[in-house]
Amino acid sequence: MVARVIPVECFDLVVFGATGDLARRKILPGLFRRWKEGQIPEGSAIVGAARSSFTRDDFRTLVQEALTEFLPETELDPAVVASFLDLLDYVTIDARGTAGWEDLAAKMRPDVVRAFYFSVAPALFGDLAQRLHERGIAHRQSRIVVEKPFGNDLTSARALNQILAEFFKEDQIYRIDHYLGKETVQNLMAVRFANILFEPLWNSQFVDHVQITVAETVGVGGRGEYYDKSGAMRDMVQNHMMQLLCLIAMEPPHCFEPDAMRDEKLKVIRALDPVTPAEIVRGQYKGKGGDDYLTECGDPASRTESFIALKLHVSNWRWKGTPFYLRTGKRLKSRASEIAVSFKEPPHSIFGESNQWRENVLVIRLQPDEGMDLRVMIKEPGPGGMRLKDVALDMSFAEALGSDLDIPDAYERLIMDVIRGNQTLFMRGDEVEAAWAWVDPVIAAWEKHGDQPEPYEPGSTGPEGALMLMHKDGRRWREIR
Repeated sequence: MVARVIPVECFDLVVFGATGDLARRKILPGLFRRWKEGQIPEGSAIVGAARSSFTRDDFRTLVQEALTEFLPETELDPAVVASFLDLLDYVTIDARGTAGWEDLAAKMRPDVVRAFYFSVAPALFGDLAQRLHERGIAHRQSRIVVEKPFGNDLTSARALNQILAEFFKEDQIYRIDHYLGKETVQNLMAVRFANILFEPLWNSQFVDHVQITVAETVGVGGRGEYYDKSGAMRDMVQNHMMQLLCLIAMEPPHCFEPDAMRDEKLKVIRALDPVTPAEIVRGQYKGKGGDDYLTECGDPASRTESFIALKLHVSNWRWKGTPFYLRTGKRLKSRASEIAVSFKEPPHSIFGESNQWRENVLVIRLQPDEGMDLRVMIKEPGPGGMRLKDVALDMSFAEALGSDLDIPDAYERLIMDVIRGNQTLFMRGDEVEAAWAWVDPVIAAWEKHGDQPEPYEPGSTGPEGALMLMHKDGRRWREIR
C-alpha cells in the first residue's frame, strides 16, 4: 500500500537552533523526507538560524552530513538531495541582540505561510518571540513551534505562556509533543471513535485496568546534567505519558477539531485524583562505570529518579474505580512503548475450573513494532474436549498495510500540520498548566521528605517496589520484551 501524500501550501520555515542536535537528528531529515515524498511544494524555503557564523554553503554541508548520518543510504538519491539543499538558506543571528534580524526579515516573503521553529532552550523562547514581533517578521498568520520542556513547574509554565501570549495568539502557538505524531497514537483515536466494537466497553464496567509503559535501554549519557534537573516525572510523565493517558481516558469529542479534542483531554487531567506516597515508586539505576546514574549525572548525592511507576485514578463517571498504571524508566531490559487495556473477566464461566480464563487485553504498540493486538480466548485445536487457549489477533502495520508502507516519523507529520495550521496534535496552554498543577505537589512532597529513589539493576524491568505496586492489587506488569 502506498500512503496518499497531500501537498501543503508553499511556505517559509525558519528553524532557530538549526545547527543543534534536534535539528540535525529529526527536523531537517524529516523535512527532507517530506520533500522526497512530494509533500513540500516547489518554491518553499527553509532558513536555518543560529549563533554559528555559517555561510549558506556551510549550512548546506552540515545538512547533507546530517542526512547521511541519520537516514538510510537507500533514501538519499543524489538528485533529490541536491534539490532539497537548494531550498536551504542560513542566517547568523543573536537571539538576545540585534545581529542578523534585518537579514532574516529580508528573506521572508509576504505571500506564503510563515512558520518559526524554536529548537532552542526555553530560556530563549521569549526573546525570539519578542524580536519576531518587534521586527515585523511575524504577522497574524504566522505560527511558532515550541519544544519541550515547556516549563519546569506550574510557575515557569505560566510565565512562558504569558510571555508568548504578549506577542502571539493561542492559535499561533504549537507546543509540540512528538508522541502525539506517532502513527499508532493517532490510530488509537480511530480504533476508539471509528468503530462501534470498543467504545461501549471503554469504561469502568468492563475495563479492569490500563497500563502505559515507556521503557528505554539508554541511560542519561551526555544529558546527565540536564536530566538531573528534571527526572522521569518532569521529562516523561508530565508531557508524553500524560498525553497518552488523556487519549485513552477522554470522552468522545463532538468533532475531530483541535479545540474539541483538547477540551476533552483537559477534562481528564482535571479529573485526576492526587496520588498518595503508596501509589508512587521512584527508582535510580545502579550499575558499574557508565551504567551508574550517579556517575552519569555527575552528582553522587542526587535523588533524581530515572524510573517512576504510578497508580492513578480518573474520578469521573466513565472511569471511577478503574486504576491506570504508568511506568517509565531508563536502562531497562528493552526499548518498548505500549498501552495495554485489560478487560474484566466474564461474570460466569461455563467451561469449568480446568479452563483458566486469561484476560482479554488490547495492546497498542507505539514502538518499536508499531501496531495493535487483541488477546482473546479460543478453543485449543484437537479432539481432547473443550480446552481454552488465549491467542493474539495481531495487526502489525507493516504486515496489514504492506511492508513497503512508509510510515512518516512523528516530527514529519507534526511539522506538516504546522504548515497546514492544524493544532489537533499540539498541546494548548491551559492543558500544559493543568498537567503541571497535578505534578507539582507530587514533586514537592518528595523534596520535603528527602525520599531516596529505590536502586535497580541496569537491564532489569525496574525496582522491586514497582512490582509490589501491582502485586498488592492482585495484578502484574506486562513483560518488557
